[in-house]
Amino acid sequence: MGMRSVRRNLIPRAKMLTAKISGVMWFHHCSEEFQDESLSSEWYEKAFSKLTKLNLLLKNVDLVDGKLVNVSDHSRVYDESLEQKLSYFKSLARTFIGCPSMQEMMNKNVAQALADVQCDQPVCFSKDSERESITVDSLAKISNFLNVSAQQRKLVRQSICAQVTKYPVWTGTVEEILNGLKSNIDFLNCRCPNKDIRMAQQIVTTCQMYLENATSYDPESTSWMRIAPAKGVESPASHKWEGVLEMFGDLIDCLSEEKRLTSEVKKLEVMKEGLHQIKDVFIDKNIGFKEARYQESLVHKKLTKTLGHSSRCAFTLLLYYLYGSIWDVDIEVCGGLYPIGRGDKFRLCMGKILTSDEQNMLQSGVKQLSRALGLFKFVWETAGMKGDLEVQGHLWCIGAKYKSFTYRNNMFLLHSISC
Repeated sequence: MGMRSVRRNLIPRAKMLTAKISGVMWFHHCSEEFQDESLSSEWYEKAFSKLTKLNLLLKNVDLVDGKLVNVSDHSRVYDESLEQKLSYFKSLARTFIGCPSMQEMMNKNVAQALADVQCDQPVCFSKDSERESITVDSLAKISNFLNVSAQQRKLVRQSICAQVTKYPVWTGTVEEILNGLKSNIDFLNCRCPNKDIRMAQQIVTTCQMYLENATSYDPESTSWMRIAPAKGVESPASHKWEGVLEMFGDLIDCLSEEKRLTSEVKKLEVMKEGLHQIKDVFIDKNIGFKEARYQESLVHKKLTKTLGHSSRCAFTLLLYYLYGSIWDVDIEVCGGLYPIGRGDKFRLCMGKILTSDEQNMLQSGVKQLSRALGLFKFVWETAGMKGDLEVQGHLWCIGAKYKSFTYRNNMFLLHSISC
């Protein structure tokens, strides 16, 4: 559906971008235009009315792992218009988090939740920069956020790569990407088939079979006693990672124009970095037990050496290692790192905006936020940062009743969005 944009002055010296979609007037602000301005109560009243209407349209819809999902039944939603509406909704909600009345309410909520803590509590989400959204796709982004030094980043890279480049993690990550891609391609092929989708479907199936044949043992053709092939002599049936690299390239070519699979294609591109480094390494289990173990160690050594701190491939391996997931971490309200009291203690606060406070939506939001917080804490501890880090998650929803609770030993607070 088309979108017609017009300019209106809703408050003095602050221009708001408005657009009418499906009978609903959208308000989308450009923060740099009024970040030093004080929005009027009239503006908040008008905008809150629009925010409430959007909330009704978007109930139980959310972005999970970068994809639009109906949280009620966990089904994928392919609707670009709805995704745009959700983006506008969360952008506007971030403005409300910064309004004085909500800041006061959140401070009271935190004080109530931490009533037994004697030291002064930091004020969170008060700055524009603390209410921005970020997508974390590398260790470098986390290190920048946490002010990790160059020497500590080297320690983080060495420590993490030594773990995440082990063969089970590497193969598991590749298989996870292919399994997720196959599921979505199969769905699209049934719903709206085309030549590129059908071709991609065939390539994914071929790649999965290639990996399955290469990484499984054939008791009829190998044993731990089998002598490894002579150096420089390759068996006609031998498999190398180069075969997977080529198929990933073919998939990218097939799906580069498919907007509904943008996230999946990006992950294929990310993994090409690692595949290129090990393309000459065998993955054939039937070349002999000792030789197979040697090839697995080569994968580990090469990836450990070549994947840098800013490598998105290394970050994807870390996600799979920690959470069994390969999707980048979207943080809707980035928050900040705040010192607590006068000692060496810090609090990391981050947040998520919900379209409903129903149990399924709340659980989904908490899990996503917990994964983000856990990732930052993992890097903090791996880097050997000075001081203890406490993490705290914040969630916001229109009409929600305030409550605080713990999940995996971390505190979460649910706030109501109001004007």
